[in-house]
Amino acid sequence: MEFGIYTFVDHTPDPVTGERITAQQRHAQLLEEAELADRLGLDVFAIGEHHREDFIASAPAVLLAAIAARTTRIRLGSAVTVLSSEDPVRVYQQYATLDLLSGGRAEIMAGRGSFTESFPLFGYDLKDYDTLFSEKLAMLLEIRKGERLTWNGRHTPTIEGRGVYPRAVQEPLPVWVAVGGTPESAVRAAALGLPMTLAIIGGDPARFKPFTDLYRKAWQQAGHPLDRFQLGIGSHGFIADSFEEAAELTWPRYAMQMGRIGRERGWGPVGRPQFDFEVSPHGAMLLGDPETVARKIVREHGLFGFTRFCLQFSVGSMPHDKLLRFIELYATEVVPRVKAAVGARRR
Repeated sequence: MEFGIYTFVDHTPDPVTGERITAQQRHAQLLEEAELADRLGLDVFAIGEHHREDFIASAPAVLLAAIAARTTRIRLGSAVTVLSSEDPVRVYQQYATLDLLSGGRAEIMAGRGSFTESFPLFGYDLKDYDTLFSEKLAMLLEIRKGERLTWNGRHTPTIEGRGVYPRAVQEPLPVWVAVGGTPESAVRAAALGLPMTLAIIGGDPARFKPFTDLYRKAWQQAGHPLDRFQLGIGSHGFIADSFEEAAELTWPRYAMQMGRIGRERGWGPVGRPQFDFEVSPHGAMLLGDPETVARKIVREHGLFGFTRFCLQFSVGSMPHDKLLRFIELYATEVVPRVKAAVGARRR
């Protein structure tokens, strides 16, 4: 099992004081957080691509390259690369460069993205939402096969035997597919032999078990080796020394950020009862003291048999010292508890 963290690099005002640090300060903090995750032995640090005022991660590969220079072992990836509005050639080149800089630690997590700002920003039509992703994923996989690319697509340019450089250290450069709960997406990832990460950010995680079962079944039906099977779970979470501290820190930030997104999408207001359910034993948010969070992760391992688990460690801007403490507790207390419990259950 691998354990990691991911972030959208939130850059929102503090919901209590109304103050907001500069983007430069937040990026400096991000590097410290990644360094600590690497030093304490976490397996993955990932950054999601967004093109909004409340997140400052529009160029994840650049941030990850800075992190690569200050870390030695942790794997570095996107969470996600919004492939539908990206150029697959440039995506490969950026992450191959990251792979070279990091000594073979780069990964791409391809997804459609949960926000749509990048489509008009880069001149794409939302009506092509699905076909853009399908075609560009196929092109990206073709690029990583070899240095010379011949390609003819509907949304992508015709390329006749051109070289794509530099080439990654890893052959092939890992490409994960991020999905939000669409059965067709799971079947496609399995058919292509690609590892899949499922985002579980609301409701009872148990409702996603048929979905992961479908991915596992489709993987086997496609004839892919079982020793290459990889399934990731990604969820919101926060860890503090006590449940009360974690909830007190998270609730105002969760309410502000999810409330803003909800207003954009026409959802109802975010209330404390909804938050209280999400942090309960059967909710999707991994929040609390180390023992509470470890129990919830062990439960999800029993449901899904995941090979990788990653926590989005901030929803709304969180004080930097609290994020560092989160990382410390996760790496030194939560992960060992989960590994011990899962190991004991297997014996």
